[in-house]
Amino acid sequence: MARRNIFQPPPPPEDPAAEASAPGNKPRFPNTGAMSGVKSTLRDLSSNAVREIDPSLIDDDGPKDRLTITDADVADLVQSIRAYGQQVPIMVRPLLESPGRYRIVYGRRRLRALKLAGMPAKALIRTLTDEQAILAQGQENSLRLDPSFIEKAIFVTDLADSGYDQAVVLDALAIDRPMLSRMTKVARALPLNVVHFIGAAHGIGRRRWEDLADQVRAKEIDLDALVASLDETSRTLPSDDRFALISAFALKSEQPDAPQTRHPPALSIVCNGSRVAEIKETPRSLTIRFAGSDQPEFTKWMREHAEAEVLRLYEAWRTATEAD
Repeated sequence: MARRNIFQPPPPPEDPAAEASAPGNKPRFPNTGAMSGVKSTLRDLSSNAVREIDPSLIDDDGPKDRLTITDADVADLVQSIRAYGQQVPIMVRPLLESPGRYRIVYGRRRLRALKLAGMPAKALIRTLTDEQAILAQGQENSLRLDPSFIEKAIFVTDLADSGYDQAVVLDALAIDRPMLSRMTKVARALPLNVVHFIGAAHGIGRRRWEDLADQVRAKEIDLDALVASLDETSRTLPSDDRFALISAFALKSEQPDAPQTRHPPALSIVCNGSRVAEIKETPRSLTIRFAGSDQPEFTKWMREHAEAEVLRLYEAWRTATEAD
């Protein structure tokens, strides 16, 4: 017998007490053995039935695995549906807070096309938790291999920010933790309106998106200002070309000049003609290097007494600071 679909809700439990209490209400078939399996199969077939729903009753909110879906994106699909009908059902789940309404699980492009075509939506209705809905959405997308890298990156980042358990996010897209980390780093490095300007960019793989994100982080590039300054011609370019435009700008951008802080030159400490130590200041630290070749015995002693001597100097500094 086929394995039960994990996204299919179990049938409601039967109430033997209620059946027994009804006068003359005898079960036509016993609820055991082979007949029990037949009844279960019939329930499965009923719950798997495709139903027609008015598209206006289906909400298209929740985490999205696509950046945008415009009327132009589904124009060909609209024509196909009008000519041949809806070949693949969408999946929806009932809204408990709004009886009679549903929320899309997967099939957003088909739903948009059906609304434009003015046709009812053929849908599988499932009562799912948020986690189950995300898993179903991710598994359906994995079979289609349709969303691009950046769409998946935005999708998993939205899930993570919405509080979904990491295990659910990993299972939804069939990825591992390192890939999840890479996706979220890219999504967080790039402004969302810039990603929407670029679009899905199906021809651009993970490495090029990571390179762009690295450039933006390292150079602190203001991509928002760049996109705002672009003319309308650039917005009509294919998605991959828009990515190339942004990427070329990022590569040409200069690293912002770090504030120049003057530090004193290295100080050599000499005693009786022998170099004892050298003190060098950098933007992040003050380094004392002892000359092991010139004073090996002192270097060894300093290693053994460094903690006490540094603490003594520190207390001397505190005393001097408090006196001032």
